[in-house]
Amino acid sequence: MSRSHLPAQRPVTPQGDHTAPLPEPASVPAALPPEKPPTTHGRSAERRNDQQTVAERGDSRAAKPRDAFFDNAKYLAIVLVAMGHAWEPLRGDSRAAAALYITVYTFHMPAFIVISGYFSRSFDASPGRLKRLVTGVAVPYVIFEVAYTFFKRWANDDPTYPISLLDPWYLTWFLVALFVWRLTTPLWKIVRWPVPLALAIAVLASVSPDIGDDLDLQRVLQFLPFFVLGLVLKPEHFQLVRRREARILAVPVFAAALLFAYWAAPRMNAAWFYRRDSAQELGAPGWSGAVMTLGMFGCSVVLVACFFAWVPRRRTWFTALGAGTLYGYLLHGFVAKGSRFWDWYDLRWLHTPLGEITVTLAAAALITSLCTPPVQRLFRFAMEPEMKWAFRRDAARIAGRGGARRS
Repeated sequence: MSRSHLPAQRPVTPQGDHTAPLPEPASVPAALPPEKPPTTHGRSAERRNDQQTVAERGDSRAAKPRDAFFDNAKYLAIVLVAMGHAWEPLRGDSRAAAALYITVYTFHMPAFIVISGYFSRSFDASPGRLKRLVTGVAVPYVIFEVAYTFFKRWANDDPTYPISLLDPWYLTWFLVALFVWRLTTPLWKIVRWPVPLALAIAVLASVSPDIGDDLDLQRVLQFLPFFVLGLVLKPEHFQLVRRREARILAVPVFAAALLFAYWAAPRMNAAWFYRRDSAQELGAPGWSGAVMTLGMFGCSVVLVACFFAWVPRRRTWFTALGAGTLYGYLLHGFVAKGSRFWDWYDLRWLHTPLGEITVTLAAAALITSLCTPPVQRLFRFAMEPEMKWAFRRDAARIAGRGGARRS
């Protein structure tokens, strides 16, 4: 049984993440990849949003101007991640909450992963980018895997719960996946049909129960097509969904998705959307894994496009928060899990329409606060450590300096 999260219990219910999410070349939601800079977060936030951060680039070269569209998309996606986690315990009492949950889970993590892939296009396994991959993804994974383990021991009164870096718990699976996906980027850039190949791998994973739980490989492989899709997208593809026609068309598409989700809620196992199990592990025949993988990929791509169509292109009050989505993604997990450990949802009024609205707004407020610059500064040691002590100095620069002295 995997320790990996996902609000819900393993066999029946959900995945509860994401996330992620959302990174770019260096992290996830926070490393994932504006007009008038917001004044609410001070000059430092303003400067961060006027540049493409080094974390997102994955190397140490000069930063590029940031695109407000992607920062807005990351912030809105991470808000949906937090809302989805907040809705999970409410689904049993509210068919409307279940429909919203299914709809959001169809596209929120895929959207994050597409953005992560898009901003990983320049990854070439050079020393600078490998260093950023280690400090921006691998090290935060180790830190938060250990932190979540100790939190579970304390909050859930389970002092013997083991630390295992091979069995990601709750939200940390995304960091493992991002690490693997980014390492394979050079391969996807040279194969002839990258997206069909990634889809074939996802299909095979969905019918292979023997893959096991190590490093959450089911999720790594089943979500892989979205990362590869991001790698092959070009700026003009995003321009297509930012047209007025796309925004108008997105309205009936989302309405139809909500109606279908309302119908499917009592009939469908939401664990399909977590992509952490094979079809056989979900009690379905093997062939259904292939059908569901391809069908959900199509639905997710359509809803991701509709989501992007609604994302503001201009700089807004929340644009500055797009640079801190990894912080919000990983930190809100302590509250999301704590709400279950401490039985917050046992309060009956939370299961009324007013309570559901309150939970939704509280989740949005929490994730927003965790993406702010003060929180980033406080936790940068864990999310974006420099770790100069762990890496050798640039050999080429040293050699050049020695040659200059000799001459």
